[in-house]
Amino acid sequence: MAQRWLTDDQQRTWRNYLVLTSRLQTAMNRQLQARCGLSLADYEVLVALAEHGPMRVLELAAELDWEQSRLSHQLSRMRTRDLLERRGSEQDGRGATVEITAAGRDALVTAAPDHVELVRSVLFDGMTQAQARGFDEVVATALRRL
Repeated sequence: MAQRWLTDDQQRTWRNYLVLTSRLQTAMNRQLQARCGLSLADYEVLVALAEHGPMRVLELAAELDWEQSRLSHQLSRMRTRDLLERRGSEQDGRGATVEITAAGRDALVTAAPDHVELVRSVLFDGMTQAQARGFDEVVATALRRL
């Protein structure tokens, strides 16, 4: 069977995408750390809890598309900093529920404006509306294929 390689254009696009995602994650992490002492992982957890309210740990793992072990370690670190509370589930004794605390909400409120501005300035300010719609279509198509 013949091996099918990426074309030069595809290779350039793929490499640019990898560099973009890596640099953007690094920039977001640095900004969050400097502004309010949060990691990007902290921010992602806080956003999910703020949007959905208290969640079972398994539901949160699914929402974030994280392995349960990664989430457990992340939640432990965040709990020691009073960013969230973890309680035994009221529905059954096996699961646990996670909820954002007042300190977690305050950290999110502090972090969000700069985070949004960074994403907007890097991604969207340089695009036309048609490019933004096309970018959204490309991302949505790739996500559906995964």
